[in-house]
Amino acid sequence: MLSNPKKTKFRHQHRGRMKGVSYRGNRICFGRFALQALEPAWITSGQIEAGRRAITRYARRGVKIWIRIFPDKPITMRSAETRMGSGKPKGAPKYWVSVVRPGRILYEIGGVSETVARAAFQIVAYKMPIHTQFITASPTI
Repeated sequence: MLSNPKKTKFRHQHRGRMKGVSYRGNRICFGRFALQALEPAWITSGQIEAGRRAITRYARRGVKIWIRIFPDKPITMRSAETRMGSGKPKGAPKYWVSVVRPGRILYEIGGVSETVARAAFQIVAYKMPIHTQFITASPTI
């Protein structure tokens, strides 16, 4: 599973807002086929890993995978049976998420046919908490 980043500047982060569309990471750069997000969401490291496993298991050998998102936002939780408030700091980081906005490329693959890529990304789409679409790289002239 994709673990936490090696180093972060701060242990805790604000939740923030998921406004707007993705201006970065919204084009196919490495493979021929990609899975693109259509909704904003937090995607956990477990969900990213589940998608990666689904692609490798379905496409088998010959497939090259690029994961275009990384879980770098810590989600903190207080320990169980702790009172709310009381002015103490936030809890320890429980898990890590990647903030995804509409238009962001989640995965790219190459080295397989379009039918295999479509079927693999269909399985991955079931594992994602958002609506996604299959896109193909436009051929270069």
